[in-house]
Amino acid sequence: MRAPSTRASTRSSCDSIEAKIPPDRQKGQSQKETAMVIDQLKNAHYYYHLGEGIAAALRYLQNTDATKVEPGRYALDGDHLYAMVQQYDTKPKDQGFWEAHRKYLDVQYVAQGTEHMGFAHFSQLRPLPYDEEKDFLKLEGEGEFLTMRSGTFMILGPDDAHMPGMAVAASQPVRKVVVKVRI
Repeated sequence: MRAPSTRASTRSSCDSIEAKIPPDRQKGQSQKETAMVIDQLKNAHYYYHLGEGIAAALRYLQNTDATKVEPGRYALDGDHLYAMVQQYDTKPKDQGFWEAHRKYLDVQYVAQGTEHMGFAHFSQLRPLPYDEEKDFLKLEGEGEFLTMRSGTFMILGPDDAHMPGMAVAASQPVRKVVVKVRI
């Protein structure tokens, strides 16, 4: 299996961003995972081919004014696809932590504000105990940081550890939507 690149994918290289889920992570599923993708929401249609769930998540983001939706959890297709609208102030990197998920892909969209998003391949970090009920894996180690501005989305697969909500310079308010896509 080809390890996903830590370089942000663009639509010109979108054919190279699919990989098979490792056998020990499949749990009987034959779906594909994606390496991290970062792009502007206006380009979301370039990524519809990554699967029905990702396409549905991106269409939801394109058709929803996230600045007018109250923070909270919104079921789009039961537990298979749901959106979490969040509003928070970014924080210093020393207050952040690495996380990953096994049951869901994340489609994270910044509707307002700017934040740094940490990114590292799962294999580059040391995992701590996994919380299966919350589908939450905390990790330790070092990674890269990308700037997520208003209008930017990121697709994160199970091998894509991330550290969201970090301040670029000073703390600022951010409104974000995280759409969880069951794999």
